[in-house]
Amino acid sequence: MTLWHTILLAAIVCVALKTAGYLVPPAWFEAPRPSRTIDLLTVALLSALVVVQTLGVGQAIVLDARVPGLLVAAGLLVVRAPFLVVVAAAAAVAALLRLWGWAT
Repeated sequence: MTLWHTILLAAIVCVALKTAGYLVPPAWFEAPRPSRTIDLLTVALLSALVVVQTLGVGQAIVLDARVPGLLVAAGLLVVRAPFLVVVAAAAAVAALLRLWGWAT
């Protein structure tokens, strides 16, 4: 199986899963328990993405300038700073730490 076969198979599986989602009756999601699970699943997936993008480099876990940037972003989100301010401050912290040679 070549790379293109794998990509085509993955695309077909994604379309099939999306189609299956449309076939589920909406009444199943209106109950409190599935509704809460769906809401929490979104947060869990986004959190996992942030952790992987912050700490992962290939197959290794790396603590570099992205970690303090993420901590600054989390702190600003706690005090309800505007999103653009959060992103700019986190990027500035990571950039300054890299400039000063603290982390590559």
